[in-house]
Amino acid sequence: MNSMIQSLKGTRDYYPEVMAVRSWLYATVRQVSESFGYQEYDGPFLEPVELYAAKSGDELVEKQSYVFEDRGGNMITLRPELTPSLARMIAQRQNQLAFPLRWWSFGPFWRYERPQKGRTREFFQWNIDMIGNGTPAADAELIAIIATFFRQVGLTPQDALIFVNNRRLMEVELKSLGVFENDLTSVFRLIDRKEKLSDDDWETYAGELGLTTDQIDGLKNLLANATLWQKSEALQDLFPAIRALGVEDFVQFSPNIIRGLDYYTGTVFEAQGIRGKVHRSILGGGRYDNLLSDVGGERVPATGFAMGDLVITLILEELDLIPEKIKHPAAQILVTTFDHTHLLESLSLTTEL
Repeated sequence: MNSMIQSLKGTRDYYPEVMAVRSWLYATVRQVSESFGYQEYDGPFLEPVELYAAKSGDELVEKQSYVFEDRGGNMITLRPELTPSLARMIAQRQNQLAFPLRWWSFGPFWRYERPQKGRTREFFQWNIDMIGNGTPAADAELIAIIATFFRQVGLTPQDALIFVNNRRLMEVELKSLGVFENDLTSVFRLIDRKEKLSDDDWETYAGELGLTTDQIDGLKNLLANATLWQKSEALQDLFPAIRALGVEDFVQFSPNIIRGLDYYTGTVFEAQGIRGKVHRSILGGGRYDNLLSDVGGERVPATGFAMGDLVITLILEELDLIPEKIKHPAAQILVTTFDHTHLLESLSLTTEL
């Protein structure tokens, strides 16, 4: 007997019971997206690698992307995210589109990461963006979409929260600690890793970046300041809009939220599971006002978020929020026969149901 060929590491087989949950998640995403007036779109699965090298960051391109050379000598990547493709698509037809745009998508993506529970190398992701509106009200609308989705699948503020921060605010505060402009990106990554490292490892990492003991202490105080948002005009406008949309119970300010991708320019947000065993990031996003100009278009303000299918599914399974009829669909009518002489009559009957 020949040895069985195994699936590639980090991929999934979608047996019917797994596919049923994914389809239900997709349907819920569609319902929520369309209820806010967003239109579905998609981009190619293959993109030139320079599209992501432009602003996503070296780590995403060099360490996490599937990159290969095609027969024409072009460097190609399987898309690790959709926002740069979205920016390219809009830049190509910028003069033909009526802004603001409200677009959403749900499709497959690939990242060469170490597989673990809640993380695979091939995954599905919900992307939703508003392009052409630079006000905090636009950011509030995206946050309201998240809260609406959570409510739709049965999550409460005791199960998941949306944490909000602003990168412009953090830039000002970091510079006040003596962090130079050229070092901001590195310190942002340091902040982004705070919850992923032990205190000692995090301080060691900070020292390796060149921060002094006083700067590290100042940064720790900064990240513990729950009222820091009051220094940000954008956040002062954001929170009243969130209250007006009726979703303030899902939202908290956190100076620890910074988001790892380099193209974010203002308000950023991240939803996390806070109940049960799965205390993980569910989704993340924020404002990226310069990305269109970085890929060749004119500058247009934009905001959006992305949610992978894995962590949210784990949380919903742990909290028993996936409807039983989704996990175990049952036929409403069974047509059978106990005598083969009546088989044709039974088959004919099924066509009339």
